[in-house]
Amino acid sequence: MPPSQPSFSPMDIAVGPHRVHARVSGEGQPIILLHSLLADDSSFDRIAVPLAQTHRVILLALPGFGRSDRVAGGLEAVADRVAGAIKELDLAQSPLLLGNGYGGFVALLMAIRHPGIARRLILADCGATFSEPGRAAFRSMSAAAQEKGIAAIAEVAMRRLFSPEFQTTHPALVEERRQRFLAVDPQTFQNACAALATLDLRAHLGSIDVPVLVLVGEHDEATPPAMSRELAAGLPHAQLNLVTGCAHVPQLQDPEQFLSVLNPFIGP
Repeated sequence: MPPSQPSFSPMDIAVGPHRVHARVSGEGQPIILLHSLLADDSSFDRIAVPLAQTHRVILLALPGFGRSDRVAGGLEAVADRVAGAIKELDLAQSPLLLGNGYGGFVALLMAIRHPGIARRLILADCGATFSEPGRAAFRSMSAAAQEKGIAAIAEVAMRRLFSPEFQTTHPALVEERRQRFLAVDPQTFQNACAALATLDLRAHLGSIDVPVLVLVGEHDEATPPAMSRELAAGLPHAQLNLVTGCAHVPQLQDPEQFLSVLNPFIGP
């Protein structure tokens, strides 16, 4: 008989008076997954189940998403809140840390501000800074969300997550992600856009003294491959892999390919 599928248990982590919500399953080396700004922790579900066969998988809802309390302040405050949650978990060994998009920026900033927070990093579809057109896109999305509501940018969000061809051939998945996006807290979204529009971590990359796997979808327009190439070049111990045929959330588009690149790096 095939092995039973692992089930995920909810967990609320207290960081002072604040709550960070997580879903947890599996045993073994811990791996913590941090989601994109345009998604939520469920965007990892297609890889979380197989990972939980060999690892302790912890799916964190970033501050302001799902049942996790919103944080006041910029991306540094978000990173500090998440780092506090990881410390509260009191894990037996330092975890692997996988961040996608916004979650990748949070993971990167945590590694800079909290050395030793992770034994290895996997940074999927992020970077150290945005180009001016990238910064302008965040300012535009934030302004539209503030003026008209989060629904006004749902189509823009889907185009940043998935290529047009993928949207055409996978309408049910795209609609599911659209509904998830519509549940994002508007203030959290605007705060994140403001932070990403000014972010520049290039001067701090040399301080990250752990192995890093940098992944990027071949067709990612939100955080283009050039950003990942620059990121990998600035890190002391990084390897770069292109996930072919994918855009901003390769773990959703092609989980098998994503895992085939991830597994050799994280080990059993």
